[in-house]
Amino acid sequence: MRGRGNARSSRALAVSWRPAIWHPRLDMGRLSRPRSSTSHRNLPHLFLFFLFVGPFNCLASYSRATELLYSLNEGLPAGVLIGSLAEDLRLVPGAAGRQDQLSQLPERPVAERNPPLSFSLASRGLSGQYVTLDNRSGELHTSAQEIDREALCLEGGGGAAWGGSISISSSPSSDSCLLLLDVLVLPQEYFRFVKVKIAIRDINDNAPQFPVSQISVWVPENAPINTRLAIEHPAMDPDVGTNGVQTYRLLDYHRMFTLDVEENENGERTPYLIVMGLLDRETQDQYVSIIIAEDGGSPPLLGSATLTIGITDINDNCPLFTDSQINVTVFGNATVGTPVAAVQAVDRDLGTNAQITYAYSQKVPQASKDLFHLDETTGVIKLFSKIGGSVLQMHKLTILANGPGCIPAVTTALVTIIKVIFRPPEIVPRYIANEVDGIVYLKELEPINTPIAFFTIRDPEGKYKVNCYLDGEGPFRLSPYKPYNNEYLLETTKLMDYELQQFYEIAVVAWNSEGFHVKKIIKVQLLDDNDNAPIFLQPLLELTIEENNAPNAFLTKLYATDADSGERGQVSYFLGPDAPSYFSLDSVTGILTVSTQLDREEKERYRYTVRAVDSGKPPRESVATVALTVLDKNDNSPRFINKDFSFFVPENFPGYGEIGVISVTDADAGRNGWVALSVVNQSDIFVIDTGKGMLRAKVSLDREQQSSYTLWVEAVDGGEPALSSTAKITILLLDINDNPPLVLFPQSNMSYLLVLPSTLPGSPVTEVYAVDKDTGMNAVIAYSIIGRRGPRPESFRIDPKTGNITLEEALLQTDYGLHRLLVKVSDHGYPEPLHSTVMVNLFVNDTVSNESYIESLLRKEPEINIEEKEPQISIEPTHRKVESVSCVPTLVALSVISLGSLTLVTGMGIYICLRRGKKHHREDENLEVQIPLKGKIDLHMRERKPMAISNI
Repeated sequence: MRGRGNARSSRALAVSWRPAIWHPRLDMGRLSRPRSSTSHRNLPHLFLFFLFVGPFNCLASYSRATELLYSLNEGLPAGVLIGSLAEDLRLVPGAAGRQDQLSQLPERPVAERNPPLSFSLASRGLSGQYVTLDNRSGELHTSAQEIDREALCLEGGGGAAWGGSISISSSPSSDSCLLLLDVLVLPQEYFRFVKVKIAIRDINDNAPQFPVSQISVWVPENAPINTRLAIEHPAMDPDVGTNGVQTYRLLDYHRMFTLDVEENENGERTPYLIVMGLLDRETQDQYVSIIIAEDGGSPPLLGSATLTIGITDINDNCPLFTDSQINVTVFGNATVGTPVAAVQAVDRDLGTNAQITYAYSQKVPQASKDLFHLDETTGVIKLFSKIGGSVLQMHKLTILANGPGCIPAVTTALVTIIKVIFRPPEIVPRYIANEVDGIVYLKELEPINTPIAFFTIRDPEGKYKVNCYLDGEGPFRLSPYKPYNNEYLLETTKLMDYELQQFYEIAVVAWNSEGFHVKKIIKVQLLDDNDNAPIFLQPLLELTIEENNAPNAFLTKLYATDADSGERGQVSYFLGPDAPSYFSLDSVTGILTVSTQLDREEKERYRYTVRAVDSGKPPRESVATVALTVLDKNDNSPRFINKDFSFFVPENFPGYGEIGVISVTDADAGRNGWVALSVVNQSDIFVIDTGKGMLRAKVSLDREQQSSYTLWVEAVDGGEPALSSTAKITILLLDINDNPPLVLFPQSNMSYLLVLPSTLPGSPVTEVYAVDKDTGMNAVIAYSIIGRRGPRPESFRIDPKTGNITLEEALLQTDYGLHRLLVKVSDHGYPEPLHSTVMVNLFVNDTVSNESYIESLLRKEPEINIEEKEPQISIEPTHRKVESVSCVPTLVALSVISLGSLTLVTGMGIYICLRRGKKHHREDENLEVQIPLKGKIDLHMRERKPMAISNI
């Protein structure tokens, strides 16, 4: 095989010849014998052939099966030559000899073989999609459909058999990608069944790509140096070989890591993260870098993803107290449950590694443990029992902080008890509002001055004055309740709103004159009411969607908020009553969909309401408006107002004159509705204005050259892809009288005719024959004699319709000689008739004895007086007078019947008569038009010789 430069990027790698087993689909008839004689050296081969094949030639017909292998790069443009089957099968002159029937064929070019070779695909299938086959030359070219190796083989996968004209074959374990074709070579004399394999070579047209944009790797903080961790989600590259992924690298190694790449038996490369330094989660718990995959193409292509290296915790830290000792004091009259102190230890680890439990040391006396309770989780120390008079004033509490697998941390709390000699004031509450476990519950929007509780303030000793006040912020007031002493009423001072604040904590504080204080904590919890309607984030939702959408297409997700809590704040969504039925709204999720396809040309805008309703009692709702605009899609072809257009144009119409307007519309909008008009055929003669649709002729049109034109006008819109339509335009040229009659006989003014004196009157002597290229009245010809010269030229008459010249009177002795008749041939054209003239020469004599004398007479300039009488071929309406006379009795009868309307009836009668006369006149004119051309005239006749005319 020979290469063909850049245009031919393939090569036939192997050709093998072998007989194929007979199959009904491949039995194309018995192979014809070679036309050339067999050489003597092939006789033994033929003998052996018939010896073995002869007994079976009635059972099977042998053909030749051939395999060709080509290769080419993917992504080539259309028209690139893949290979020539005629050359690669050695069907052209100069090919090497073959040990088969083809070697005996005469060496002639493929195109000159008779019958010529024909190449065709066994079946159509996908043949037109990737390659084109020239039926005559056998050349394979790439088609307009670009070959993408990854789309053909990686997605198709697996092998393929030779089932159709084209199939795809790829092997998962190799890089081969084959395009398979079955080709038939005809006619029967050269029949071959050719299997063509086209190997698609990979080019580096795909960059590596990670399956995820974020990759996470977790490394324990105690990982030793050189620890290897496989990075999941390696990069993928559809290309193969060196064009696939070759290496990985990090943009920032943080001086802690490096990358290595390992390749398995299948050639897949996996990146590994290698630890290069000591890690400490407590110092830095995360490293972020960019991992880059690079292929081996030239130039190489890159792909990247974010690599996050997380450091997992191990239990390498123990709890530590912030203070080694704390000092606290407690009054002897402190109530049980009063917090005394709180210790706190810190563990820098995470999760279970940082769990801390607190406990008393065994050194702490049991009496101290019974008096002060230590919370093992929080480290809070509370007064567990009342302080008696015999309790020690100093308590040393040694506290341990225990962590998993750690030595406990130690701290000391020194608690000093201050004994109180007298009793503090007392606060006794009596609740009016609902109170449960020390919490008062109030409904929001309770009226102002709603009572909450009564408080009685008293001194147990009975000798100190006690005062009280309200501590804390909130819409509350504590005031004395008269006329009682030491009674106070707690009430609200304004309306409360659950959505602004749900919980209040206030305290009633009492103190005596000795400065001792007592505090009673009051917790107020508001209860929610359904006092808020749902609120849409957008009261007007402006949406768009392309027409011809898929059924149940998503439009938007509605979202409304309700400040209320619980069921009162649960929102459901509903369509308004003005919403079309093909819109759907999920009541729970608020997803708005359209169940049918929308057509912008049918309706472009939709506007309807949606409701958001809460679950309160009674429910509240709000309304939003949906404004949906259907966007145009190029789904309508341009449409001509007529399928066919016809225009009548006079011939000789000036160039670029306006012939007519081609009207076209497109139901789409915007650029999709822009229409461009063009002339498909006859564009060298006609042009059309795209904006106005005006059809014009570039040149002047001549009806005699072509009487009509049929055009096809294409309308293409501006959409992507563009849509088009065509219309048929018929242009009929109207005739203009631009051609004078052409005299075909006589052919010369110098020809003459011998007329015998014995010719009888009324006998035809000769004729004048002319034609006109125009049509209609412009081609109706009339003949007339407008000039005469001779002894008695008025003896001859011409028929105005036929042009026949006859003898009117008998010829006398004095009529001998040359008679010259000037005949005018005129048409009936409008606005001005055209004419031609010819000289008819008649020589009256018995014989032509001296031709030179006659010719000398013809050469003399004749002195002929021109007659002004125009030719008339119309038949005179001689019966018009008869019709007029026939109307007289009618007029008389009418005048007798209606004397009063004589004038009117007379006018009507005259009008009727004139109409009838015109009708007959038109019939005569129709007779004038239908004058057939005589077929007996020889148009190739030369100058006539003299001939004798006589009736004897």
